[in-house]
Amino acid sequence: MKSKINSIYLLVAFSILVFTGCKGKDGDDGLDGLDATVYYSEWITPSAWSGNSGDWYFSVDAPDLTADIVESGVILAYVSLDGDIYESKAVRPLPAYAVGANWDFLIPDYEIIEFTSDMISQPVTTGNNFRFIAFPGNTQTLKSASMKNISEKELRSMPYKDVCKLFNIPE
Repeated sequence: MKSKINSIYLLVAFSILVFTGCKGKDGDDGLDGLDATVYYSEWITPSAWSGNSGDWYFSVDAPDLTADIVESGVILAYVSLDGDIYESKAVRPLPAYAVGANWDFLIPDYEIIEFTSDMISQPVTTGNNFRFIAFPGNTQTLKSASMKNISEKELRSMPYKDVCKLFNIPE
């Protein structure tokens, strides 16, 4: 009986770890053991672009981009473009100029992010990937980063790989 109860506890603990790991959050920022919340999306490939010549976009539901994050946090966005001559599978911070166009993002409403391009012809959907990382302004996340002498401006200018490493975000 005791073995059966231990097995149930192990199953419950394992389930909690699996399900909390799938939410796109990281509870540990990797900075001196300080606990912080960082939200990040998986890499997103657009299924279709809306708009017209010079003004293309696609929208993504982003429930983690709450009013608090949009108004007082920091949102970083990145793109990896097919045919980028800079480097194959390069990850560029947005805004960026690559493959003959400007690429950017905007938040048209809470919980939505739009990725944009000013290409003349409609951008391709395959091979173009987008991602965002969001830091709430009212948590220890940015405070813990500033304890390491990293300002918001420096965070915005950090290379993608460094941001992922600093906040323990899977690339």
